[in-house]
Amino acid sequence: MPEFEAIFFDFDGVLLDTEPVHWACWAQALAPVDLTLTWEYYRDFCIGIDDRDMLRNIAGQADPPRDCDSLWALYPDKQALFQARMALPQFDPALVELLARLDGAYRLAVVSSSFTMEIEPLLIAGGIRRHFGAVVGGESVKRQKPAPDPYLLAAERLGVRTALVLEDSAAGIASGRAAGFEVIPVKHPNEVPDLVLQRIRRSA
Repeated sequence: MPEFEAIFFDFDGVLLDTEPVHWACWAQALAPVDLTLTWEYYRDFCIGIDDRDMLRNIAGQADPPRDCDSLWALYPDKQALFQARMALPQFDPALVELLARLDGAYRLAVVSSSFTMEIEPLLIAGGIRRHFGAVVGGESVKRQKPAPDPYLLAAERLGVRTALVLEDSAAGIASGRAAGFEVIPVKHPNEVPDLVLQRIRRSA
């Protein structure tokens, strides 16, 4: 019997290297309201957290401070930019092969701080949505990562108690561990196939 019933994947930075695209789209959406979002700030403070929390931080640090709701009104513009740039997502062929191999042996889910409306079309376009029994997006829970809620919800939806988590951000790693699951830190999506296979071989 496998050590884990399920394997949960964060999306951005784990299944697909989308963080630079998210940053570029937010930077473009915020520019008309005279806010500059640098890659360094996004990389250090925005990865792995909910977009609303990101905008709340940006609004509070602006000079003068901005109203967060007015910035959130720019989300549809950012989403449209993101969807246009990611119309043909390029998932690593080794990752696609891994998911097909895991499907059936484990319950699989995507657990992300990004909204489902951003994630789902990319999974479908990349031909891998069918492997996942659940997709938990940022709108699915009241408390975002680093709270355990997203991973607990994924476990509830799949009816599992044990899971292996793949995460690339500090908030995501904390979330998976707070949910009581083993977490493998990921630096880039191309690491994921080897990391997963090495771990499940140890439990075989």
